Amino acid sequence: MFSTVWLTMIFTLAGAAVGSFLNVCIFRIPEGLSIVSPPSRCPHCGRPIRFYDNIPVVSYLLLGGKCRDCRGRISPRYPLVELLTALVAWLLFRKYGLTPAYAAVFVFSCALIVITFIDLDHQIIPHVITLSGIPLFSLLAVFCMGLSFVDSFLGIMIGAGTLYFVAVYYEALTEREGMGGGDVNLFGMLGAFLGWKSLLFILLGSSLLGAMVGLAAMAIKGKDLKYAIPFGPFLCIASLLYLFFGTYLTGLFLSFRI
Repeated sequence: MFSTVWLTMIFTLAGAAVGSFLNVCIFRIPEGLSIVSPPSRCPHCGRPIRFYDNIPVVSYLLLGGKCRDCRGRISPRYPLVELLTALVAWLLFRKYGLTPAYAAVFVFSCALIVITFIDLDHQIIPHVITLSGIPLFSLLAVFCMGLSFVDSFLGIMIGAGTLYFVAVYYEALTEREGMGGGDVNLFGMLGAFLGWKSLLFILLGSSLLGAMVGLAAMAIKGKDLKYAIPFGPFLCIASLLYLFFGTYLTGLFLSFRI
């Protein structure tokens, strides 16, 4: 019988390997390419990456962040995503252990990582992830997380409905689009998995994070209030915060008295 330490190590390393696959998804999904075929290739010369050059994080360090064949520079984004996925796998295993809930939450977290980096790169949230994710994560929440079907259904309706209302109202008020349909679908997907009770925390948390980052970016780049930053990453970060600390932070907030 493996000890908890060995199981944690195995799942953390597996998380890094999954992170390598997430890099493929982040690069190919916005381009409409298959995430299965062809195998991983250098983005510069197009040559297939050898299996021993595809070890998460380690290969990047050994090769000095360059392609073995053409010596083209490989973005540090790749090991970053691998390390991030490994960290999430480690934290989730510590929280949920070897349970169906761990598998469900890990898949959910991987989807959030892919969405975050695609939105940062292209300012889009692919419908192929969110629209397929709504029924998938609703089922996982009900059968693996113990969420009731009603809570999940209300999460979808309230989540998507809330951001849709905000988007329509903002566009009518300012005569410019402030939030796309991808954000609406994403919030519905978050509600499907985390339930309707999570939505206020996620909305307030993401808005606060977005405002802080947005103001800092405007100050650094000298932009005005019309400077647009993607909102999806903040929704994803707030969702992960809710997964790990939602109960504590919500209780802390409710404990304050005016």
